[in-house]
Order: sequence, then structure tokens, then C-alpha cells
Amino acid sequence: MPISELIPAAFTLEDARSVGLTKEHVYSLLQRDEIERVERGVYLRPDVIQPELTAIAIVTALRGDATLCLASALVHHGRSDVVPFASDIALPRGAHRPTGLSNVTWHSFNPATFSIGREHADAGGSIVAIYSAERSIVDSFRLMHREGSDVAYEVLRRWLRNRGNTPARLLKVASSFPKALPRIRDALKILQ
Repeated sequence: MPISELIPAAFTLEDARSVGLTKEHVYSLLQRDEIERVERGVYLRPDVIQPELTAIAIVTALRGDATLCLASALVHHGRSDVVPFASDIALPRGAHRPTGLSNVTWHSFNPATFSIGREHADAGGSIVAIYSAERSIVDSFRLMHREGSDVAYEVLRRWLRNRGNTPARLLKVASSFPKALPRIRDALKILQ
């Protein structure tokens, strides 16, 4: 098995050491163009990662609690065509944000509700967290003053059109966000 298959799509030098690779192995992989250095101590296997998940995989290598959110999560779930200029990534409020990363828009979410709707996906061997479509819709209503009301209503319309999506499922997630709940209830009344 090639050494590069032992490591996830995005990893740190510590991750490489944990699977038995030395610093010299990592530098050898760099010289053979099997991996890329994206930041000091952070590496990427570009041949195995989905391009839209690259930023979250890199941040996850540094912060395991990083979560793809808002417009980026909605695009991932096929609920929006508006591709953001940078990946929207949430961390619990008060958490340290990694520096030096380009194409990332940071968001701080309440630690008490941070895990609600948090799902995991495989990004080429790197397990990343992405907010569910329902949580992302709730967040678009919750942050509509920043994200825009048009975005919130359009993603809700798209979500309702898909089979299996029920208002009850959305309202269950929204019940943990008291400020967004009335807006979502009103929107559901209008759109149904």
C-alpha cells in the first residue's frame, strides 16, 4: 500500500506521525508531488479530495470541531446555486480560529447549539462536519440580517419541493433557536 494511502486527504505533520510516517517521509511525498503544502504544517492530497470540501478538510485537520455552514452547506446539500466566494466555516463561539487560511469566512456559533444538525461526510479520507440542510435553513433565517431574506426564503422553497422533507422536521431543528422559530413558522404558512 502506498504511504500516501495511510493519510487522510488533509492532514498535519502530527497526523502523519500518528500513522508511522516520519517528517522525511512527508517531505519525500512533497518532492514527488503526491501531496501539497497548504499552510505551515498542513498538507493536502489533492488527487482524492472533492474540491468543494477542500477548505473544510484543511480546517478540520487543524480544528476537529470546524463545521461547514450557511451558504457552503446549502450548496453541498443542493439547496442553493449561489456559490460563495469563500467557504463558510463555523466554530464554537470563543474558539481559536486558525490563521493564514485563505478562502474561508469564519462564523462563531453558540456552543450550546453548535452540535444541532451537525453531520459528518467523507472528503477523501478526511471526515468533515457539515450542518444538515435543516440546520442550514434555520441558520439562514436566524442570520437573515447578514445573509439576506431572499436567500432564506429561496432555500426554504427548494427544500419544501423535495420529497421526504416535512415542515415538522424543520420545526424540530428550529425549536432550539427561539428567535428564528417564529420567522420559519410564518414562512411555512406562506409557502404551503
